[in-house]
Amino acid sequence: MSKPTFSRRAPDNITEELVAVLSSKASFEFKGLFDVIFLNLRERNAASGGEEMLRLRTYEKLQSLVSQGAVTRTVTGAVKKYKGVASRMVTVSAEMKVLREEWSEKLRAKAAAAA
Repeated sequence: MSKPTFSRRAPDNITEELVAVLSSKASFEFKGLFDVIFLNLRERNAASGGEEMLRLRTYEKLQSLVSQGAVTRTVTGAVKKYKGVASRMVTVSAEMKVLREEWSEKLRAKAAAAA
């Protein structure tokens, strides 16, 4: 008998923004990267939970992308720079687009059922 598991399959705004920003050819230190992500999320009205919590979640998502091979981390002394790997970013972006479309379809179906 297996235990029920909770799987959050909702679109991930932070990862979407990370992929969008890191898909450029530029490399970023975390502080600069977070500033861009935070600004973009605020413009989308998707920055919830406070800035410090958002910073922690962004760092966690960034490290996940590094472990997946979608982002490279270059360490020079005390400076860490992050840069997207173009081929992997295309794949991750496509996966996220499909997830976003599936989620939108579920919301439309739920709204139609409620009406």
